[in-house]
Amino acid sequence: MSNFLKRVLNKRLIFLTALSILAAVSCNQTPNIAPPVAQAIPHYDTTNGDVREDDYHWLRQRGDSQVTAYLEAENAYTAAMMKHTEADQEKIFQELKGRIKETDEDVPAKKGNYFYYTRSVEGQQYKIYCRKAGSLDAPEQVLLDVNKLAQGHDYCEIAVYAVSPDNKVLAYSIDTTGSESYDLYFKNLATGEMYPEVIPNTSYSGEWANDSKTLFYTTLDEAKRPEKLYRHVLGTAPSKDALVYTEPNQLYFVGLNKTRSEKYLLLYLESNTTTEVQYLDADNPAGKFKIIQPRQHEVEYYVDHRGGLFYIRTNEGAKNFKLMTTSVKTPAKANWKEIIPHRDSVKIDDIDLFKNHLVIYERERGLNNIRIINLINKEDYYVEFPEPVYDFSHSGNLEFDTDILRFMYFSLVTPRSVFDYNMNTRQRELKKEYEVKGYDRTQYQSERIFATAADGRQIPMSVVYKKGFEKNGKSPCYLYGYGSYGISIDPYFSSNRISYLDRGFVYVIVHIRGGGEMGRYWYDEGKLLNKKNTFNDFITCAEYLINEKYTSRDRLVISGGSAGGLLIGAVINMRPDLFDVAVADVPFVDVMNTMLDSTIPLTMTEYEEWGNPHDTQYYNYMKSYSPYDNVDAKEYPSLLITAGLNDPRVQYWEPAKWTAKLRAHKKGDSWLLLKTNMGAGHGGSSGRYDYLKEIAFEMAFIFDRLKVKV
Repeated sequence: MSNFLKRVLNKRLIFLTALSILAAVSCNQTPNIAPPVAQAIPHYDTTNGDVREDDYHWLRQRGDSQVTAYLEAENAYTAAMMKHTEADQEKIFQELKGRIKETDEDVPAKKGNYFYYTRSVEGQQYKIYCRKAGSLDAPEQVLLDVNKLAQGHDYCEIAVYAVSPDNKVLAYSIDTTGSESYDLYFKNLATGEMYPEVIPNTSYSGEWANDSKTLFYTTLDEAKRPEKLYRHVLGTAPSKDALVYTEPNQLYFVGLNKTRSEKYLLLYLESNTTTEVQYLDADNPAGKFKIIQPRQHEVEYYVDHRGGLFYIRTNEGAKNFKLMTTSVKTPAKANWKEIIPHRDSVKIDDIDLFKNHLVIYERERGLNNIRIINLINKEDYYVEFPEPVYDFSHSGNLEFDTDILRFMYFSLVTPRSVFDYNMNTRQRELKKEYEVKGYDRTQYQSERIFATAADGRQIPMSVVYKKGFEKNGKSPCYLYGYGSYGISIDPYFSSNRISYLDRGFVYVIVHIRGGGEMGRYWYDEGKLLNKKNTFNDFITCAEYLINEKYTSRDRLVISGGSAGGLLIGAVINMRPDLFDVAVADVPFVDVMNTMLDSTIPLTMTEYEEWGNPHDTQYYNYMKSYSPYDNVDAKEYPSLLITAGLNDPRVQYWEPAKWTAKLRAHKKGDSWLLLKTNMGAGHGGSSGRYDYLKEIAFEMAFIFDRLKVKV
């Protein structure tokens, strides 16, 4: 039989399977249904002399009717298998929604004569962007109602949101597919009318020059990499926009920032390990960007401005970063002067500069700290926090000439609280604690515990549970991990998590190597040829929780998304016996095929994270842990896999191919469900209610598999 005929017959088989599943759903049958079967069509690739067979390579054909039919059949199967939980899903959704204040308003942030804020309205999916002039008692001006922009779309996300320095024009960009390609618009804030020009295919960056007529923006190449910087003059055709910079090296992204002092525009050329920064006087938009220091392999530096100085945070000879200054007139590295030295035990994560103060965000032993230096009297101190395990975010600091630092504080048990901190008097003012309806924080308890890895490293875990929890091995446990890119998963608050805690779960965030929780050394020990430390650390933490009777193997749920989905895929191949349920959201699991294909968005930029598989050493190492390549005939945990059809970061076919291969090989009767969002990307649904429904679906799956009462 020809391959063509096989594909035609298989296409019909998938179609009929989908029909039978849909019929089962409509008849409310019990979940005893045969899953879709993806046809295995051999496809071979040879790299470094090694031949790999990929039977599900055909699922990469985006838009092919057979591929679409397969994804829809999997969705129908998932719906049928979860049909009996629909009442539970609705109950959980109402529970999640019932905790939030649906009509609410963020704390206004002052900039110049205006107070900017967002608010939400009950029943509406998206935020409304507003401002008031002069005082908070002034009439409200709605700048952007995302609910109106989203009409007719299943998805809507804002990237650029920038008001011109003269406060008269709003530049904003929207994505209505989840592809992370944005259309850029301009709105006259005096009349409410739109300017005629629309600029397609833009990325996240957009900054105004000080003339309030010139906006710099970035565009994407075919691989979804921010590649070019353009200069647009308001009221002119985008076709006339000047191309300011093109980055030819596919390892680098192009980004743009404006200093809080509003004096300079900073052009960032950034790979995973290397940066180069160019600067332009924001009063001279037609000028030429100048290089501060040419890029040097594996040297990162980040720039801010105050007075006649650039402040430069760099890791050159300082793995955890040090802080330097240099004159704006002579910014080259030869003129840099150290003001805060490198420390092995303390990482400088970021800085904020104000007219009279330098704020340093540090990380020590896995916890974040705020250090403040008064640049006038040289006073140097740390902000005190009330809990031993906590986190904060620094946002809403729009002004340069201020003594007030705004930050949002939270912990595993403390809801988000916005503070204004006087950097002179050290007094803090609570501006708002976000309401969580029905929540009593005194009923919950958090702790930090450590598991010892085989090489002696102490792996931190942030743990939260409802008081009265007993370590007897009977409690269900939700174990979450990420462990890549040096990203820190700190002990944040989530009102959704309460639905687990109130049902007796212990919730654990593991701070495994590959993340940045314990500094840059921690990251380096979990990347490239050290990547397996990430997976082994996770397994070590799971074993610790079982041995210490926080939970047991048959009560343990594990979860991770994106690169965290790689983690989940790897550990269930390594130790399928250790976990009962696994959730892999938009998982990066087809490591070899993706990293060998430079046509896939973002692949080449990832070489510095995973390695270049064209190099035999990296090829062999990556192949040894790639989840898709290591699927075998074994009993896997019950597994919920999600995908986004328009996802540019993890292509939909990675979770789809993984699901197909798992179906063909796995033993036992554990559940395997694939749920593809056919109208979204990497982050899932953009509307807040749609997002809560996705959370409710996942919870219903977990509760059903563990037989937890809803």
